[in-house]
Amino acid sequence: MRPSGDIVSFRFVIATLAACLSSLALPLAAAPENPDAVLRKAFRKPPVQGWIQIHLEGTPAEIGYQHGNLLAKEIAELQKVIALELEHDTKKDWEFFRKAAEEVLWPKVEPEYRDELNGIVDGLLSRSVRLDIWDVVALNAFLELGPYYVPYWDKKQPDAEHQKPVSVPERCSAFIATGDYTKDGKIVMGHNAWTGYLDGQRWNIVFDIVPERGNRIFMDGLPGVIHSADDFGVNSAGMMITETTISQFSGFDPDGIPEFIRARKAMQYASSIDEFARIMIEGNNGGYANNWLVGDNKTGEIASLELGLKNVTLRRSADGYFVGSNFPVNEKLAEEETTFNRKDRSVSANARRIRWEQLMAEWKGRVDVKAGQRFLGDAVDSFTGKIYPNERTLCGRIDLSPRGIVSWVPAFGLAGA
Repeated sequence: MRPSGDIVSFRFVIATLAACLSSLALPLAAAPENPDAVLRKAFRKPPVQGWIQIHLEGTPAEIGYQHGNLLAKEIAELQKVIALELEHDTKKDWEFFRKAAEEVLWPKVEPEYRDELNGIVDGLLSRSVRLDIWDVVALNAFLELGPYYVPYWDKKQPDAEHQKPVSVPERCSAFIATGDYTKDGKIVMGHNAWTGYLDGQRWNIVFDIVPERGNRIFMDGLPGVIHSADDFGVNSAGMMITETTISQFSGFDPDGIPEFIRARKAMQYASSIDEFARIMIEGNNGGYANNWLVGDNKTGEIASLELGLKNVTLRRSADGYFVGSNFPVNEKLAEEETTFNRKDRSVSANARRIRWEQLMAEWKGRVDVKAGQRFLGDAVDSFTGKIYPNERTLCGRIDLSPRGIVSWVPAFGLAGA
């Protein structure tokens, strides 16, 4: 028997009401009253060698709206890519990460960044892209959700012993030098990002952000993401910030502040090495655990902040260098928080560390921007002593390696610097 018209109408009303109530459950930021005026403060430049520069300026909500509006197409595309990669790597669908964004991360996001994230949603909607706040938060946190939150969550499940472990990969090479090591005595910093080629080709946004409060930010990044994530940036207080991930790290505190919030806040508000360290350490959740290389252009001082969940090491120098290639620095951290073998010279992170030390000794007193570019394109495999781009070279080419990187991609996997 077919339902009567009244019943069909009643069902329609109930379904519509349920959808409305569901949308009301989402945290919302008011769309700008005059979106044209908001967008006049922002702009997007045509791509240059694949890089897209955008300028964002205003209140947190305005910056978010500009971001979502100007990069709507790119954000929608990136979300699909990240969802695909996360499901492949963790065997969990996008809804799992949306739920984590809502229940684990959002309660620790402070109002300023809630407004900016909601602004991105509003900007996307202005371009008819329908991603909600949980999509945007999960996108921002994908680096800490996949290899950090997922293992934490898996261990709490009844079938934990049957779960395939998700490991933190070895990716990125970086250096920072000052004093006697540089040509003019000033700070020189460099970094290359190791990514899968699917997401890496979309890591092509240059953000120029003038927030209502804090320092102006100039950083590279991903569409829809409010921190660099790479990380590589400078601010108007003279702070220079980059990092490399700590390989095979394990640890996550669900009561901590998301890493993407702390990283963005440090980029925006830090005016000294001490302030940077304080912002990153306070509320540390262990997500996206990195060795941060930081410089203060006002003083010429540089620092390395190795930020584990249990072990934190801050080293400073006014006349020296720090390098990163995903190796743990602190032996105690390596033993307690990673499964990394610091003695195996054939491992990518260790081979690159050796090459970094060789280059810094060879180039002492001559390091400048051109030298830094040369370092980051270096193809010497320190384990074999040969010029052969692969997973052991500073300019990583896993796609050319018959070994791949066990914790990340297989032999000849589509990833690299």
